[in-house]
Amino acid sequence: MIKSIAVPWCLAVIVATAGCASLRSHTPPPPKAEASVQIPGMPGVRAWGDEFSPVFQQDMIESIRQEQRSGLFQAGGSASVLAISGGGGDGAYGAGLLCGWTAAGDRPSFKLVTGISTGALTAPFAFLGQAYDDKLKKVYTTISSEDVFKLKSLLGMLKTDAIGMNDPLAKLTTQYVDEQMLKDIAAEHAKGRRLYIGTAALDAQRPVVWNMGAIAASGHPDALNLFRQVMIASAAIPVAFPPVYFKVEADGKTYDEMHVDGGVGNQVFLYGPVLDPMESLQEMGFDHMRRHFRVFVIRNTQSKPNFQVVKPLVRSIAPRSVSSLIKAQGIGDLYRIFVTSKRDGFDFNLAFIPDEMDIANRSDEFDNRVMNVLFETGYKLARYGYRWGKTPPGFLPADREADTSE
Repeated sequence: MIKSIAVPWCLAVIVATAGCASLRSHTPPPPKAEASVQIPGMPGVRAWGDEFSPVFQQDMIESIRQEQRSGLFQAGGSASVLAISGGGGDGAYGAGLLCGWTAAGDRPSFKLVTGISTGALTAPFAFLGQAYDDKLKKVYTTISSEDVFKLKSLLGMLKTDAIGMNDPLAKLTTQYVDEQMLKDIAAEHAKGRRLYIGTAALDAQRPVVWNMGAIAASGHPDALNLFRQVMIASAAIPVAFPPVYFKVEADGKTYDEMHVDGGVGNQVFLYGPVLDPMESLQEMGFDHMRRHFRVFVIRNTQSKPNFQVVKPLVRSIAPRSVSSLIKAQGIGDLYRIFVTSKRDGFDFNLAFIPDEMDIANRSDEFDNRVMNVLFETGYKLARYGYRWGKTPPGFLPADREADTSE
């Protein structure tokens, strides 16, 4: 969730090396049990994000049947997919873009919405569309760091699994993600639309994709709590926030999985190896060439490198190195989505925070002043017709002459 948070990294080192720390009991599923891991009472709502999932594939086929019954997407028309990245407070830009897109009058009803980190907090609102724009705007224009993150005492840092608490974020999530939102998401899920959020299972070192619509539609008494937990987990940057522990079952035994910020695995994702949408359409007897698919990616950061003088101190070098790694990882994720889109015949569209914006000068990651500027910038650019990028940063098409003439 946090692309560049002012964390006292020297304390993180102390936490990592403190021998006197009292540790929480934690029993993750062993590698041999990973294939059968399920949420008790809600099978099929999650999948490993790095391998094909027969359950998610079958669910995608079912979503096409639901489309036919609801009439949401017509044969021969277009269907759109939206992927929202991490970026911490910079998620305000993507929120503004979505609201401005609504005002422009041509924002589609997305077949699939995916979210990672701060994108996981945006995704449910984006999925539900115009009716939730006011709430989305409020989330990203009225909050500050105090509404997201709270540092512990030094003693608390030494004894637990993070240097901060996510209680404020949990409270914020509870405020906005309620029973009505769950019902609305379940209703859209029944029409054939899908909402995925990504987390990272730290013990397994693997990404996890959650079918949030399936959770909402499950009717399970713990569905709302699980939905909120997944959102918080996707934003739980390691060391800064405590992990979220999920009770899971595998091979008749109960375990607890440690999940952290989905950005550990991916900064943004489409569907990757989890499913094959073209195979789903072919299995249903559809001629997929008759439908025009569009992929929209909102990357909540700038594409250019941001120069910064780094002091020769661990507390400066560590966060700068991590933020540089995240930027490079994010670009790699964009290339992966671009290649997948081209393979499947999808039209690729990319949005970035404008490089000319000066967003480095802020008091902290969730500086309310900067977030409002980002929201308004995204809103205005989309309100008057956003110029989506057609390739990832640095991509040079084979036919450069043809590309220049466009």
